[in-house]
Amino acid sequence: MQKGKISVKTENIFPIIKKFLYSEQEIFLRELISNAVDATNKLKVLSSKGEMKGELGDLNIEVVIDKEQKTLTIKDKGIGMDETEVQTYLNQVAFSSAEEFITKYKGEANIIGHFGLGFYSAFMVAGKVEVITKSYKENAIPVKWSCDGDTEFSIEETEKAERGTDIILHLTEEAHEFLEESKIESLLEKFCKFLPVPIKFGTRKEKIKEGEKEKEIEVDHIINNPNPIWKKNPTEITDEDYKSFYSELYPYSEEPLFWIHLNIDYPFNLTGILYFPKIRQNIELQKNKIHLYSNQVFVTDDVKEIVPEYLMLLHGVIDSPDIPLNVSRSYLQADANVRKISGYITRKVAEKLNELFNKDRKDFESKWNDISTFIKYGVISDEKFSEKTLGICLLQNTDKEYYTIEEYKSKIGETQKDKNSRIVILYTQDPKAHYSYVVAAKEKGYDVLLMNNVLDNHFIQSLEMKAELSFKRVDSDTPDKLIEKDEKIESALSETEQKAIEELFKSLPVNKSSKTSTKAMSPNDPPVLIVKPEFMRRMTEMQYMMSAVKGDHEDLPFMNHYESIINSNHPIIVGKLLNETEAEKKNELAEYLFKLAMLDQQMLQGEALHDFVKKSLKRLD
Repeated sequence: MQKGKISVKTENIFPIIKKFLYSEQEIFLRELISNAVDATNKLKVLSSKGEMKGELGDLNIEVVIDKEQKTLTIKDKGIGMDETEVQTYLNQVAFSSAEEFITKYKGEANIIGHFGLGFYSAFMVAGKVEVITKSYKENAIPVKWSCDGDTEFSIEETEKAERGTDIILHLTEEAHEFLEESKIESLLEKFCKFLPVPIKFGTRKEKIKEGEKEKEIEVDHIINNPNPIWKKNPTEITDEDYKSFYSELYPYSEEPLFWIHLNIDYPFNLTGILYFPKIRQNIELQKNKIHLYSNQVFVTDDVKEIVPEYLMLLHGVIDSPDIPLNVSRSYLQADANVRKISGYITRKVAEKLNELFNKDRKDFESKWNDISTFIKYGVISDEKFSEKTLGICLLQNTDKEYYTIEEYKSKIGETQKDKNSRIVILYTQDPKAHYSYVVAAKEKGYDVLLMNNVLDNHFIQSLEMKAELSFKRVDSDTPDKLIEKDEKIESALSETEQKAIEELFKSLPVNKSSKTSTKAMSPNDPPVLIVKPEFMRRMTEMQYMMSAVKGDHEDLPFMNHYESIINSNHPIIVGKLLNETEAEKKNELAEYLFKLAMLDQQMLQGEALHDFVKKSLKRLD
């Protein structure tokens, strides 16, 4: 047996860093500024423990563009390094000074970096990198480290008046876009907006008052907010503070409905604020609005590994140093903590919704249409969330009254039970389109719900399983058959007469029904009804949604599936139509009645509707 050590050639490390280690080239700026923040925070810890003598002074980090020299420089006034530390931390890939510092000062330092690789992201954009640094230690000698992107480096003594580190990136030609102020400012906004140390990027003009006059002065342009409100105690924050922060995150957005302040330090550390926006019908537009931070460093807005999909409809910020990240901090890694965090957030959201419902029912009802998409999404997709929120899900009827599911079952329980003692809920997606059907249902003493949310098809199926209910749309059958009872209505027509009437309507060119039949209904019900059976319609809508995902609505079976039902007890059918002896007039009356039914279903449109109106006016002449 032979044993040995795998040899890794260091000259291969830079191509790996440049091409594979980091998912996006632009994150080099985040990594280098995070290192500068760490250096500053380390200095604060040492100062608080008396290990650093003298004043801290101005600790701002500065980003400087030099277009002539084609350089981008990141300057900090932090802990700095001496020659030995440069040798240790810059010349040994993945030897992290952050890890060493955290071990020594556990619990006292808020350090961002852990991998010791962030510095090398500089070579993604730079052909040459220079580091000029001076340690905080007394009588420290400044040194300059230089590397051209290979394994060769140089270290020499240099001059530097202040402690801290300047990293000078000599940008490659391909990376000259990072010499543009607008580009750097947008990256600083994206990655460094809430870093805990002020970051200076140039200057800006500011107006101040001097007596009665205004004077314009030049001030440092601080790009970030070092003290975001999610790091503060909730008792110190007003509603206006929360709303103002929301505007900072999402300029020009409508005010949020309400919010949750997350703050937990055991069994994991997590802070943040989640806002409930007004959710519109297009769910996709609402996603990717939760920003994930780790120690105030932006990581990603793709948080599907941390929160369930329905929670991604919320907006806001989650910040946790305990969320495991890969080496580039761009992708989350599977971990038990992630599952715990997800569970915690889900529970807090459910608790907040229940609190709002119990505290002010009327206010909750006023917000229902704006938050129902989110809650229904959760009920459909997450059993634990459903258990906590199904009791506060509201149903709205066509009279604009709100009920919980249990309240509504009590309201309609006796009236809308079918012959098998199952409660049947009637609903419409469009009260105007289904007006005559809603009226007919109400005349029978039934109540009708409005179910027009983008998720209601799925929500209905979920309630049928969870709450043991049946749902039927008001146009899915004749009024007396919407809820099957033991009652039976006798037909005024004989079987032979019924068959003759059915054949007459089947022969109409305008009738594209999959099935035409006669039914014994009340004489007060319409002479002809067009219905869309519940099961077939649901299947059609599901197929439609699936085809929409594929971008193909062609040749869908049952797309226009409907049935026509002739009322065998209506006076016009029993009297006028049945007794008409002239074939042409008989066909004309049947077509007229059928088109009236089509109008009720909004199926007669365009040219067909125009011709129908013209012929109807002629008949009146």
